[in-house]
Amino acid sequence: MKQDSTRNTSYTVDCEDYVHVVKFNPFDSGDSCSLIAYGGNNYVVVGTCRFQEEDAEVEGMQYKTLRTFHHGIRVDAIAWSPETRLDAIPPQIRFCTAASDRKLRLFTSDLQDKNEFKIFDGHSDYINDLVFAPNEGQEIASVSDDHTCRVWDLEGNEKAHFVLRSPGMSVCWHPEEVFKLMVAEKNGTIRFYDLITQQAILSLECEQTPLMSADWCLKNTFKIGAVAGSDWLIWDITRSSYPQDKRPVHIDRARLFRWSRVNENLFATTGYPGKTTTQLLVHHLGHPQPILTGTAAVGSGLTWHRTLPLCAVGGDHKIFFWVTEM
Repeated sequence: MKQDSTRNTSYTVDCEDYVHVVKFNPFDSGDSCSLIAYGGNNYVVVGTCRFQEEDAEVEGMQYKTLRTFHHGIRVDAIAWSPETRLDAIPPQIRFCTAASDRKLRLFTSDLQDKNEFKIFDGHSDYINDLVFAPNEGQEIASVSDDHTCRVWDLEGNEKAHFVLRSPGMSVCWHPEEVFKLMVAEKNGTIRFYDLITQQAILSLECEQTPLMSADWCLKNTFKIGAVAGSDWLIWDITRSSYPQDKRPVHIDRARLFRWSRVNENLFATTGYPGKTTTQLLVHHLGHPQPILTGTAAVGSGLTWHRTLPLCAVGGDHKIFFWVTEM
């Protein structure tokens, strides 16, 4: 593994518009290709990717657009439903978006004639993150600058409502214990809620602000990672409510933190979009320096492939992909 290697992108996909957010489907959709969704100023595009790292017959990467969904307003966040299946007849695509008008939109499509969307109204300020319940996909949680975390059913009814002490920045759902929700707040507190009792059951502190992004490690659910200020921070929730490890990484401020889905020691962070470029850093907990440094023209969004050590960032009319070692 090369230390601190600066790398140009492994692959790029050209897009019609600026890409504000990009998201690999984290669930198995029953197809050998990976689903990816990206959002622009007024649409969401859903496509499939296949990489030479997983299929020797592919040269580089193959990308195909399945459908473009008119959205009518800037897309700020996207969450995939586990009910999305490409092997069903007809196929089902389901995802939810957060938009700059403070509303959620739930899209369901069979990629043919059926294209529906529902609008969920309730947040009074900017929505920063959202996630589907990982098993059945029958609920969606969202967090907002309005100091709330809300849980909705698929009809847009509010099922739970947690009052926060500062803007909610990230929300994650425990992959096995479906009644546990993690909410990260801008003031540096990460809380875990029990959805049955609707009470907080545990909290973590990063002792620095602003916390901009946090993620639950799905390969080891005792591990939580976040970025606050210019540092990344890692907790082992069995040991302490304070971080076990932290390091300054981005000169001005860090923006996003995402764990790899294939290795519990691998994660990526991005810096704030500067005037020209955004820095992507891939870190391995066994290495003192980032193992990959990438730059993207005014990048936004950060997502990991479900089965490969490969991450993607959106940018100006492009999606950038980087492959790293395990």
